[in-house]
Amino acid sequence: MVNLNVIMVSFVVLVVASTFIPSLAVEENEPKKLWDQCVVKISPKCALHIIYQVFGNGTASIPCCQELVQEGKECHDTLIKYIADRPSLIGNESKYLQKRDEVWAHCVSVSKAVSPA
Repeated sequence: MVNLNVIMVSFVVLVVASTFIPSLAVEENEPKKLWDQCVVKISPKCALHIIYQVFGNGTASIPCCQELVQEGKECHDTLIKYIADRPSLIGNESKYLQKRDEVWAHCVSVSKAVSPA
């Protein structure tokens, strides 16, 4: 199993680095504008819950699902793919990308169920 503490620390470092040293936060081919827009759309707490759900056995709360849906699928896909491309995770990337899609579908469903008509 993946060490979730390593993922959490990596994410926190990534967010801090992107805030203070934007050029360190993205790979050369990563769309920087999208990255900068995505990192600020979801709270760090919810981002960690989503990461735990994709890379571990966590579950995102309804409010975190709502934040994720508001963040948008393109942001969710880009950020999870970026994390899944890390050398320590790349061997299971297809599993994480499938889980990413499952989390998205679940959060869209939950968000629609609780949003006012």
